[in-house]
Amino acid sequence: MSRDGLGDALAAQRTGEVRRAARALLRRPLLRAGSEEFRLVRQHAAELRTWFERNTGWSLLVDAEVARLRRVPSVATDPTHPARDQRTGLPFSRRRYVLLCLCLAVLDRAEQQIALGRLAEQAVLAAADPALAEAGVEFTLVGREQRTDLVAVVRLLLDWGVLARVAGDEDSFLKAAGDALYDVNRRVLAGLLVTRRGPSTVRADGFEERLAELNADALPDSDELRNRALRHTLTRRLLDDPVLYLDGLSPAEAAYLTSQRGALTRRITELTGLVPEARAEGIAMVDPDDDLTDLRMPESGTNGHVALLIAEYLAGKGGTVPLTELQGQVAGWALDHAGFWRRSATVPGSETELAEQAVERLVALGLLERTGGGDGSGDRAGESAVPAVRPLPALDRYRVGEAVLLEPGQKAPRTRKSTTRKSTAKRTQGRKGRTR
Repeated sequence: MSRDGLGDALAAQRTGEVRRAARALLRRPLLRAGSEEFRLVRQHAAELRTWFERNTGWSLLVDAEVARLRRVPSVATDPTHPARDQRTGLPFSRRRYVLLCLCLAVLDRAEQQIALGRLAEQAVLAAADPALAEAGVEFTLVGREQRTDLVAVVRLLLDWGVLARVAGDEDSFLKAAGDALYDVNRRVLAGLLVTRRGPSTVRADGFEERLAELNADALPDSDELRNRALRHTLTRRLLDDPVLYLDGLSPAEAAYLTSQRGALTRRITELTGLVPEARAEGIAMVDPDDDLTDLRMPESGTNGHVALLIAEYLAGKGGTVPLTELQGQVAGWALDHAGFWRRSATVPGSETELAEQAVERLVALGLLERTGGGDGSGDRAGESAVPAVRPLPALDRYRVGEAVLLEPGQKAPRTRKSTTRKSTAKRTQGRKGRTR
């Protein structure tokens, strides 16, 4: 091989390694030592740190034990990436979120090892805070339900690497028949919280106001700083959001995206391999490798099929559709597909849960928005308070075209291609709202 050829091969290898490392951080912003992904991140830390700081404003901390991309969500109030039970996949309840915070506070003051029973005792003491009682949060460890909540939190901490099991298991504790012992990884624990300022310095009262103040940047006072802030915001959203809709941007953001779209998307493509798909309504960064998503469409199984059928049903509809209408459709589909869907799908009343789970998936993928009595995110003046959904432009890709019967040898007419391609939501492990 010639010297030039060898140089090209080494450059291509380096580019591939940097891309793998960047994708690893986007999938899981907190990596522990011991994996090939961690080795690549540490090897190329300087280049990765420069890219993320310049284009997103996220800092990258790397040492011998942990690599942490301090990822700030593009939309602080986005509810579509909840922490989930490691066994069932169900979203965390309000009490589990509170319990998670209490356990982290306990672990911050704990010794190098802690027993699950000891963690439970300290969490109960912390939960006795009058402010929590006033807010309606109670944790006394009485009953299996509360033990289940604690075990769900502990399993999440095990997945993050905050805890490492030494002996015992959670099931024994759940049955009140035993205990478990864990090592506490303080490097991981210290890297979990990502904010611009300490929570104790926040003075706002409202929930959304407190979130905004936690990560508020200093107001830019020059054209250069304003452009940098716009670049950070738009790059974050292109990496985070399944679809970046133009009508959801401020006038300044829309103007910057219009003039700098090529540069923004090119830099993302060079680092991550994501490919821009631009339409009049917005931009989606599509992942050809389909491994930077925690939610897929279409997906196998009953829930995935329900979501696809609802997407096809709603595609092309211009107005809002009541949830009750979707529930009725699901009830009919359950009978049509009884031989393929899980048995419980035909039980009266199950259509409500199936429709809700499908809508939740489609909202998270940027294909629908809720209106009326839903989460309120899509309410517009003059609309009914009845819970409903409104199709967004990207849903149109799931519209099914009319069947065309061809005679032998006849060519198919050129028509708009209907698709069931995957809508890739770049919502990595950290984007699941758990280790950002």
